[in-house]
Amino acid sequence: MTGYSNMILLAMAGIGVGVGAAFSGLGGGFLMVPLLLMLGYTAQKAVGTSFLAILVISLSALFAHGKLANVDYRAGVLLGIGGIFGAQIGARLVENVSTANFKKIFAVILLGLAVYMFFKK
Repeated sequence: MTGYSNMILLAMAGIGVGVGAAFSGLGGGFLMVPLLLMLGYTAQKAVGTSFLAILVISLSALFAHGKLANVDYRAGVLLGIGGIFGAQIGARLVENVSTANFKKIFAVILLGLAVYMFFKK
């Protein structure tokens, strides 16, 4: 794929991820990371790049949901503060995982979440 083709693919994927993230609240990493891995990114680079895209998408989704009064700001800030600490730990953990093993771990997490959500009443 050429650089121009990758740019178009990434922009189109961003639209899809933006819709999915704003609709489901999943943040988009569950779609973005596999896409970046398919494009040849290492696990570490895919995760980091995904977070930058998620930041931009999340700010836009926050604005849209805020206008609709669908935001509990107190709960969001508290979750975010905890997330700051967890993110520092997670970023250091992923440095010690090969891309091949990361793909397996990521797939198991996604599969586990899918099974849980499918069978939960």
